[in-house]
Amino acid sequence: MSMTRWKLTIEYMGTRYCGWQRQEDGIPSVQQAIEDAISRFCQQDCRLHVAGRTDAGVHASGQVAHFDLDYGDRDLDGHGLMRALNAHLRDEAVSIISAEKVDTEFHARFHATHKLYTYRILNRTAPPTYDLHQVWHVWGDLDIEAMRRGANYLLGHHDFSTFRAAECQAKSPFKTLDRLDIDVIPLLAGGQELRFLTEAKSYLHHQVRNMVGTLMLVGQGKWVAEDVKEALEACDRKKGGPTAPPDGLYLSRVYY
Repeated sequence: MSMTRWKLTIEYMGTRYCGWQRQEDGIPSVQQAIEDAISRFCQQDCRLHVAGRTDAGVHASGQVAHFDLDYGDRDLDGHGLMRALNAHLRDEAVSIISAEKVDTEFHARFHATHKLYTYRILNRTAPPTYDLHQVWHVWGDLDIEAMRRGANYLLGHHDFSTFRAAECQAKSPFKTLDRLDIDVIPLLAGGQELRFLTEAKSYLHHQVRNMVGTLMLVGQGKWVAEDVKEALEACDRKKGGPTAPPDGLYLSRVYY
């Protein structure tokens, strides 16, 4: 047996899926879509190991997973594997961006050093059309500078219990947030897009969405920036803001 470990970089729109993880009841998942594509390509059942599982409705532009494949003595390079899998993913909202051979010691999850998540907000009166289910639509004026001041309180090593989902399975609520930037992109037809760019080694369940939802209270003038600090120090989910919808969240890049 000649086993090769392959690293896949994956893009998907999560709207139609229950999330990354394969479900026993057959509800569509991103993992199942790709594993089924691999099976149709090479008639082997291969298990994908992913850098980070995404929730229902969450997207990815740079998800990473690996799997082991015994393809015998036949030639197969990364470009060929990428094309073959995409041919079997035509009916899915999933695309393999690249495939590359890696050392058998490589692990998509355990060797990741940082993850970059992007959260997109469409800030205008008119609802989205081609960005439907890909942004959080928020109308009304937003105080961006106040949101940035609030975001600064979240940087560093903290107990993030205030931004942790009740079903989170992490052993500890302590995480280190290395980056939380808010970029503003003016739109030609009016309005603007806000992009929250956050980097950390790992996150609690719903942490990014809960942070964005909390900062939105600041942007709308319902909170002041210092309220974010107070909420963080409370270490109580009930003291935080609402959970932002999954539509605007993207796993943009995994660093190794």
